[in-house]
Amino acid sequence: MISYLRDILSKHKSQNILKPFRSIPRRLVTSKFAVQFGIGLASSLVLSLAFNSDGVATPESSHVLSPLISQVSPVNQANPPKNSTIRLLETVGLFVGGIVFCIVLDRWFSDRSAHSGNTPLAEQARRLKQLKIGYPEGMTNFEVLRSQALLEERLRPFGLIVSWTSFLSASALIEALSNGTIDFCGGGGTASIFSQAADHVFVRVAKEKYTAPKGQAILVPEDSPIQTLADLKGKKIVFDKGSSAHYILIKALRKVGLDFSDIDPIYLTQPQALSLFRQGEVDAWVVWVPYTPTQARSSYPGRSIADLESIFGDRASLEVPTYYYAVPELVRDYPDLLKVILEEVNEAGAWAKKQELEAAQRLLDQHEIDPFILETLQKRSAERAIIPIDEQSLDALQHQANLFRDLDLIPERVNVKDGTYSLQTKQNWTY
Repeated sequence: MISYLRDILSKHKSQNILKPFRSIPRRLVTSKFAVQFGIGLASSLVLSLAFNSDGVATPESSHVLSPLISQVSPVNQANPPKNSTIRLLETVGLFVGGIVFCIVLDRWFSDRSAHSGNTPLAEQARRLKQLKIGYPEGMTNFEVLRSQALLEERLRPFGLIVSWTSFLSASALIEALSNGTIDFCGGGGTASIFSQAADHVFVRVAKEKYTAPKGQAILVPEDSPIQTLADLKGKKIVFDKGSSAHYILIKALRKVGLDFSDIDPIYLTQPQALSLFRQGEVDAWVVWVPYTPTQARSSYPGRSIADLESIFGDRASLEVPTYYYAVPELVRDYPDLLKVILEEVNEAGAWAKKQELEAAQRLLDQHEIDPFILETLQKRSAERAIIPIDEQSLDALQHQANLFRDLDLIPERVNVKDGTYSLQTKQNWTY
């Protein structure tokens, strides 16, 4: 059918059949437009055929369509077909031909646009020129994304440069977003509450579907007499203020009937806390244990008396989420580029889950893990690594925000559902 239409077009090149179509703006030549236009064209041809088959052609229809119809129909117009079956076949042929013609035309325009780099993504990449990403050391999805250069490979054809900078904490990452040092990052959800209360500029754009059940822990020295959470009463506990460790400690204490006022808090970043903990100057340390252990963090001293799983159970992913953040300009002015970033973060997460599953399978073969763990990993490996921000996620984050305000840890109540700070949309989640 396509070759037949090509013959028709070549024979009537001198009649400028394509001239009306060249004036159509390329941005309108989408698949939806092609189908609609094809149906309209086919309908016009069918009506014209219906009139002409009875020998009642109007001067206008004959002048416009007679060259095309004379080629499509092998029957001489001077002797219109008397057989209704032939007329029906001609009608169907013209209808299908009109749609095929417009689809071919749509492909032609699309190919030219893609080769010329006039796609929205290409234009946005040229405008941005450099994408600056911040990440906390050991965050799995970013470690995979960076080490395998997934974003660089995807965006190289558009000349966009991707740069990476590591930060010590999520609060430092969001502050860097606010002052324009980076464009995109990921980190704990708790930090965003304190950043929002401090009027920092950022947007929550996505979240990880699952939080590692051992991803954070409360450590005590190996020779410490502390055995349970209840033993923390009156003890010096070090952690990063305004981080997820802060929230974890509050919830852990409440689990055993203790208040935040029952402990002696010491606010330090993780590198500072590690030094103090090794020297034995604090009784406990609430620490983030990354999903991909680095050499420094895998050698943390001490033993765990509680982790996310023991404190929150199956609500760990909801209570202690990992979010992805962007500057407002990236959300507003570079939506296609943001979509690509989220796609590649998800791909990195999928790759990491596959590796984790394969490792668990090897351990199971050696009878070193519970089969239930492997079943859980198999289920999660078939799911997305990152998901849109939904009402349930923000409700849990709002609960955290209210708790910090009640403890006078933030100056006023914040609304995490404020559209300035949280992007709730599904239009970019079609991949």
